[in-house]
Amino acid sequence: MSAPSPVPTPTLRRTPAWVWLVLLVLAALLGWRGWTGWRARSAQEHAVAASTEERMAALTGRIDALRRDQRAQLQRLQQADATNRVLRDELLGVGQRAALLEDSIARFADPDRHGAQALRLDETELLLVLGEQRLLIAGDLDGARRAYALASGVLEGVDDPAYLSLRQVLVQERAALDALGTEPRAAALARLDAFDRQLRAQPPPGASAGSPTTAPWWQRAFGRLVQVQPSERAVALHGGDRRQAELGLQIELSLARAAAERRDADGFRQALGRADAWLTRLWPESPALRQERQRLQALAALPLSLPLPTLGSTLQQLRQLRAAP
Repeated sequence: MSAPSPVPTPTLRRTPAWVWLVLLVLAALLGWRGWTGWRARSAQEHAVAASTEERMAALTGRIDALRRDQRAQLQRLQQADATNRVLRDELLGVGQRAALLEDSIARFADPDRHGAQALRLDETELLLVLGEQRLLIAGDLDGARRAYALASGVLEGVDDPAYLSLRQVLVQERAALDALGTEPRAAALARLDAFDRQLRAQPPPGASAGSPTTAPWWQRAFGRLVQVQPSERAVALHGGDRRQAELGLQIELSLARAAAERRDADGFRQALGRADAWLTRLWPESPALRQERQRLQALAALPLSLPLPTLGSTLQQLRQLRAAP
């Protein structure tokens, strides 16, 4: 037998360097291409994201603008609604005024209510209102009487028989006014003026007792050393004291006049009470002083306001007749 031949061992071939260089270049090319592609995709994605953000910002701005426009439109609608309500109210007012004018024109066009009669009735109503207000507010009795007399004269010119009962009511109210007599304030002022004039015309007894020409001899001799007067009250005998007392009396009478003018009964009585105190300073105790004090007390007891009668029946009946269809 022949001996087996040895198996040949394979020989390793060395790869050339340029192959590895080519592979390295290819790998570098592939990596650079992948990197550039990734950058391009990343830039595209960033651009898409930025564009999306811009579109979102624009949409948000548009939405805000729409909301502002919506609020402005809502305000305009509210203002228009308020204006419409005002216009509707004014239109209703114009309609009511037109209805009143039509009613007035119809009244004046009515043959039973011709223009002259309507004017006379308006004048009568005005005079009745004036008379009642003059009496109630100012207490002017004479003014109220004149106003009612004028109203009666104007009402006589109305020939409508429907107003016959109105004339009778007016006659009754005029009689009630005439029954009041003189106004209490005017009567009190007249009596106060008469009292003042009498005091000025009639000097108090003893006013000239201290004058050197009419005084007794003992008073002329010892008057500067001894003065005799009642111990219970001091009577003004000297010129300065008497002038002061007379001035105080005139001031209190003036205050009483002012209180009477404004119908202040308490102030009137208080002023007359102080005037009574000045009288006792001017007048010595005598029947004349008691008489003057009684007159002053009677003045203080006078009323300043008149008892107001119940007026307004004629005015009320006139308005009812004119309002009747």
